[in-house]
Formats: sequence, structure tokens, C-alpha cells
Amino acid sequence: MLDLLIRNAAVVDGSGNEPFVSDVGIHQGRIVELGNTGRAAEKVVDADGLTLAPGIVDLHTHYDAQVTWDKVLSPSPALGVTTVVMGNCGFGIAPNRPAVQDLILRNLSVVEGMDLEALRCGVDWRFQSFPEYLEALRKIGPYPNVAVFAGHSVIRTAVMGDGASVRDVPTTAELAEMKNLVAEAIDAGAVGVSGSYSLNHCGYGGVPMPSTITGIDEFSELVGVMMENGGGVVQIAAGATPLDKLEAVSQEHGCAIFQQSPAAMYNEQDPKRALSVYDACVKARNRGNPLYTQVACQPVSFDFTLDNAYPFFSHDGFSEVKSYDAKRLKKVFQDSDFRERFRRSLSNPRPGMIFLGNWDRVTVAVPARPENRGLSGKTIGELSKERSVDPVDFIFDLSIEEDLETRFIGEFLNVGDEGVLQLLRHDGGVLTLSDAGAHLVFMCDAGFGLHFLSKWVRDRGDFSLAEGVRRLTSHPADLYGLRNRGRIRKGAHADLLIFDPDEVGVTAPERVSDLPGGGTRTIRRSLGVHGVFVNGVEVFDGKDYVEHAIGPGDVLDSFDR
Repeated sequence: MLDLLIRNAAVVDGSGNEPFVSDVGIHQGRIVELGNTGRAAEKVVDADGLTLAPGIVDLHTHYDAQVTWDKVLSPSPALGVTTVVMGNCGFGIAPNRPAVQDLILRNLSVVEGMDLEALRCGVDWRFQSFPEYLEALRKIGPYPNVAVFAGHSVIRTAVMGDGASVRDVPTTAELAEMKNLVAEAIDAGAVGVSGSYSLNHCGYGGVPMPSTITGIDEFSELVGVMMENGGGVVQIAAGATPLDKLEAVSQEHGCAIFQQSPAAMYNEQDPKRALSVYDACVKARNRGNPLYTQVACQPVSFDFTLDNAYPFFSHDGFSEVKSYDAKRLKKVFQDSDFRERFRRSLSNPRPGMIFLGNWDRVTVAVPARPENRGLSGKTIGELSKERSVDPVDFIFDLSIEEDLETRFIGEFLNVGDEGVLQLLRHDGGVLTLSDAGAHLVFMCDAGFGLHFLSKWVRDRGDFSLAEGVRRLTSHPADLYGLRNRGRIRKGAHADLLIFDPDEVGVTAPERVSDLPGGGTRTIRRSLGVHGVFVNGVEVFDGKDYVEHAIGPGDVLDSFDR
């Protein structure tokens, strides 16, 4: 007897093949039947009129902390995601030691826009080593499948403590210990090694995240240890790191590198910049050095106040005041020298910066004072022109007037459909980059896959349904060596998504207060989703999560290399 039988589905199998109507039988978490079957099943789902696809594979998430208090990893499963990769950009919570645990959380709270008190209340430190962390995940039982990177910054912090963000060169003994921790993580089942050289990645109090102050040679040595101990993939927030340096690491160690940077996102102020990054990746692969760029299918939008102005953090002056409270910030923002530094930085942006000075892309979303309600929906560019003032002065003056409570929305990157489409179609890219679990104060892009299916497949018709599903499933799964994931075929894991292609999509962002300690985050909800299954077990029924004492997700620790 089958455990689950899905009948009459329009199957889009994830391989790029055209849809076909079929029954799909599942037993012990695997697909065992395709086609008309007369076998009985404990559970039967009639998918007549609906599409059945593999579950979405999200290669770029930051659920490392959240999973310790939320086995569901919401909202991703409700948004069609059945496999997540955590530990990106070198950030995570293992390995650790008690003396640095709060330092790790403090840095995460800034670099990934997380609620510090929620982290302190929520993280269950039942582990210190990377192997212990994976074992803790198995006991938790996550809803989706999870794979985890060994992160450069968290490893550096575990070894060097506060010095990790201060000393760019470790001692010989410290470097040896970092290498040992990488070897231990790879042996335990890490998917690879991750790191960051991003200008935007700063920790608590404005300190740089540890990996960002190191030379590429240190990161390369850790990658070498990974390859000596079973292999893996490399993920890196490249920042301003030249691609030829990343290619050199790939060539030296024979590994695939997946990089991302604001420079690799479409920017209407420099429309050819991102395309050159993707072209360089293809040229590197043609030379035998697998280099890819992670590409987002949504505008990179931030909902922010100047009390926590993450989009500006890489600009001169802001790095020194990130940890200031509102009272101190107001004093700084009143200073004409500070404003002038910001203006000069906007006039001379560096590669990897999020905001390049287009004030027509920054909108007053929610004014804090009733008398300013008329500003809502207008951009800083148009408002400053109306008042004949510099936009830098306008945004600071308005924020100070409203005690830094004015809420803005900035659409900074990946704005302009035709420019973004060139990147989505490019052979140098892989579709991902949701940042799910992070930046919850500002945004929620965990529904990137449903957005892709609604906008780029259905509404614009830039991709067929078959190709759109392939880009979200087997393509990323194959590149990361996720064994038997991302396809509907006999023997594959039954990670499945049932949806109505005419209705699929995501809702607008909304705020909920469900973090540990009552903290607030931003979420989205799915549209047109009728069921999500992980290893043959339903985790979302189209309306709500299905309750399980232990989730059906696997902790992935073995990969095709």
C-alpha cells in the first residue's frame, strides 16, 4: 500500500519537460509510482486542475538561529519551499563556545537585521561544535530539508573571540584551529564553506564582520581544507572582491563558487555593470573554473527608519554610529559635517554598496506625525525638489522632526524588468537569494519562488512553466549536489508542491509579533498553493501548517560532488 497517492495532477517534473497528467505514488518518503495506478493508499489527494511540481529549493537562507525555536522555519514551507540551505555569507551559530555565544548573537542582530532580544530568548544553546549543531537539528526535526554551510565569520569568532573583528591576520595556532573546525564541519556533513567580503556586512557596534577584514588567502586556505576532506561548494558575498580572485580560488582547489553582490544586481544608474559580472562567470566556467552568481527575481526593497538605516550602512560615517540609540543618532544627523560626508560618499559610490544615491527610489511610507500624512507615498526626490532642498537634508530633517520614527521604503536594486530579465535568463546565474530568516525588520523575500512563477512565468510569459519550475528546483539542486532532490521521478525524495498556476503568488508584506519575547517580523503568505509535502509528508495544506511533533525534513549531510 502507498503512503500517499496524488491523482490527476498536471505534473511539471522539474527537468524542463512539458507538463503531463499523471498519478504520483509515494511510499516511505520516495516517489515509487508515476502514471495511472490502481494501488491503494493511506491518503489520497485529488489534484485535478492543479499543477504538481517539485518543492522549491532555496539556496540562500539565514534560518540558523530561528530553527532552534521554530522547527517549521516559517514562512518558507507555506511559500512552497521544501529545501533550504543555511549558514550563508559565513554567518551562523556553530561552532561556538559559551564565552562568545552572545557576541555571535549581537553580530547577527545587526548584520542580518534580526531582533537581538528574540535571539537571546529563542536560541537554545544545546550545542557548541558543528557536529553537535547538526545533531541538534535532527532532534528538532525541521519541516523542510536543511543543509548548512561552515561559515568563515562564525568559525573565526569561535577561535578568536572579539579579536576576530579586529585582527586581520590570526596567529599560526588560531589559523590551525580554524582549519580543524572546517575539517570537522565537512566531515560531519556541511554542504561547503561560506564567507563574506561585503561592505554592508558589519556587526554589533559597527565592527566589521570577521571575514570581511581578512585577505582572500585566509579564505582560500579554508576552502583548501574543505576540498581535502570530502569537498563541497563555496558561497561568498563577494563585495568588491574582483572576480578574477574568486576564479583563482576555484582554479586552485577545483571547487564551484557561488557569489553574490549588489554589483551583480541590476541598477538603472549603471545598467551594464551586473551583466558584466554574469558574463565573467560564464567565461570562467568556459576555462574550467565553475563560477556562478546568485540572482534575485524580486526588487531588493527595504522598509526602514533612520533609527536602523541598514541600506546606508556601507556609506562613510554610518559605520561608526550603527549601535547608537535614537538620542545620539539625532545629534549626529544634525551635524553638517556628517551630512557632507554622506553626500560625498553618495557621489563616489563603491562597488558592493546597496544605495547609490537615487532618491526617487526612496519613498516616505508611514510618516510618524499626523500633520505629515500628506508625504506618504511620495519620494524623497520629489519632496526635496518641491521644497528646493538637498535630499540628504530633507530625509535627515524629516526623520529628526519625527524622532527617527518615519518609515521609508527603498527600492534599491533589481528595479527595471527588462534589465532584471537579462540576468534571470543568463547562463551565469542561479535563481535564489531570498535571505529568508534575515532582515525581518525590513523585508521578507522568502516567497521568491512563488513570485517568479506569478510574475515572470504567468504574467509576463518570459519563461514557460516547465522552464520556470526547473530553474527553481532541479537546477539549484544539481549545482549544490542535493541528491535526488528537485525532480519528480521514481526514486526521488517526495518533496512536492501543489498549486494553481492561474492563482499562484505571494501577498504583500505584513508585520506579525510572533518572535520569542514578542519581537516583530515581516512575513508574506502564499496565494494559489494547495499543498506542500516534504519527504512525502504534508507540511502545509494550503491554509495552515500541518502539526507534527517532529518535522519530516532531512538534515542533509551527504552530497553529490
